[in-house]
Amino acid sequence: MKLEGALQALGTPVQSAEEETFELFAQDLPSQNLGFVDAKATTLELTVAGQDLTIHQSPAVLSSNRAGGTTGAVVWKITPLFAEWLASPDNPLFTHGVLSSSSLVLELGCGISGLVALLLAPRIARYVLTDQPYVAKLVEQNVSDNLNATSQAPAKTAAVRPHRKAVANSSQDRNGSRDRDRDRGGSGSRAARIRFTPLDWETDEVTPTLAGSDEAKSFDAVVACDCIYNEALIDPFVSTCVDLCRLRANETATRTGTGTGIGAEPCVCVVAQQLRDPLVFEAWTARFTRSFYTWRVPNELLVAGLRSNSGFVVHLGVLKEAINLGAT
Repeated sequence: MKLEGALQALGTPVQSAEEETFELFAQDLPSQNLGFVDAKATTLELTVAGQDLTIHQSPAVLSSNRAGGTTGAVVWKITPLFAEWLASPDNPLFTHGVLSSSSLVLELGCGISGLVALLLAPRIARYVLTDQPYVAKLVEQNVSDNLNATSQAPAKTAAVRPHRKAVANSSQDRNGSRDRDRDRGGSGSRAARIRFTPLDWETDEVTPTLAGSDEAKSFDAVVACDCIYNEALIDPFVSTCVDLCRLRANETATRTGTGTGIGAEPCVCVVAQQLRDPLVFEAWTARFTRSFYTWRVPNELLVAGLRSNSGFVVHLGVLKEAINLGAT
């Protein structure tokens, strides 16, 4: 199993939600405020993994009273760092073969930026962005406008460039860019590798159609970046993670006719968070570890800005029903 080497590199699984919370929050954590990059800017100029990107966001939506939340309308500080780390050739998921050029990845709560998709999609087969419908227009614009920038080889920096007033592309320019990507066509084109589909954790059903493929019906990884900031979100979020990861076992059982998915390469769930509220974090950890064997990614396997003493943390989970931990 390819996952075995990655899990060995991650070390000992989390044993206790209380201990994990105490160890992380006992650190001298820097103040990140709420964690926005710039909640007032309509355009951000970001450099992520050496690539210059222009990201459009909506402060107006963030400050609105929209039912169902508005936090996905702007970029959070952890997102560029997580995107850089996840797409790095040194990421343990790539070095141990858990992710590869044939992989399918789904992101929960993607927000408007599309940053993780833009960085990771060139290295895998397909990336599915999901969130509530209100982010669709901006995330699709951001992906379309930045596809050319992310075709270059990544470097090792993530930063916010000094803000300047963005030069608005005409609709003709954006449509021309989309047409050029469409002309290249096929599942191998950059445009075809990224798709957005709405997914509400509380109201929508998780089905194989989320993969958007006639061949694949499940995912190699589910990722989420800074999606948990109050206790009400915890159970629907984790339940959705469970349902998505179970698609792999269900697909394997159907293909083999065995009625079981045990033995297949399981779907991994990667969750990055800013360390804000210890009570919310402990509640999330307790709920997540009920369903998933859970590892905290050690600092030495993270990019510098993502390490826990910077106020962020990354965990990796594998469904308990999907593996025999004693055999890995």
